[in-house]
Amino acid sequence: MRTSKSQQPLRILLVEDDQGIVENISDYFEARGHVLDFALNGIAGLHLALTESYDVMILDIMLPGMDGLTLCRKLRASATNAIPILMLTARDTLPDKVQGFESGTDDYLVKPFALEELQLRCYALVRRNANAKKTVFQVADLEVDTGTRKVQRSGKQIELNRACFSILEMLIKACPHVVLRNDMEYALWKDMPPGSDALRSHMYMLRKKIDKPFSFAMIHTVHKVGYKLEVPDEIQV
Repeated sequence: MRTSKSQQPLRILLVEDDQGIVENISDYFEARGHVLDFALNGIAGLHLALTESYDVMILDIMLPGMDGLTLCRKLRASATNAIPILMLTARDTLPDKVQGFESGTDDYLVKPFALEELQLRCYALVRRNANAKKTVFQVADLEVDTGTRKVQRSGKQIELNRACFSILEMLIKACPHVVLRNDMEYALWKDMPPGSDALRSHMYMLRKKIDKPFSFAMIHTVHKVGYKLEVPDEIQV
């Protein structure tokens, strides 16, 4: 079974000293077109991560030579290209997970695990990393440049205030998925939202700029959940 066109093969660094786990992961991932490099200890893993280019690293915590937490901290302090890291470990308590995230990991998967889930998490990390670097997003005739904060639709420049731009940025980065109301409110106001109608007012202003002057609406409400960008089926995206 190969990966689909929408899920291209990844180059993965696996840092794991359990030979059985290494073989299981390599058999599953290589059968799906992925390319893997291996390190059986933390020192070799850090060297490969600093000298080679990978889409994602799968990292055990309990390693000879240098443990995974130390490797993660050193990599985050030294590497100019921040590789996404998924920690794979038998440590399953909340303090263990906190320690892992504080060391710089991006995700955390507890052993035993499903190989399919491991692959899905790797793809999610790679997408997240790509979006973090990306500055220009386009959906249908709407284009948002998060670097210059420029917005245009059908070639027409649109001026937005800070709050409306932040909302639109969240929507276009998440498209076609829903952005939760709570997530929007926290991004705008942290733990001190000004009132229940504040977000609704900003959405009204955003729709006036993004949707009203054009032939079809893109901002849609998901009742009691949040908002999303959506394009009619007949429109080419």
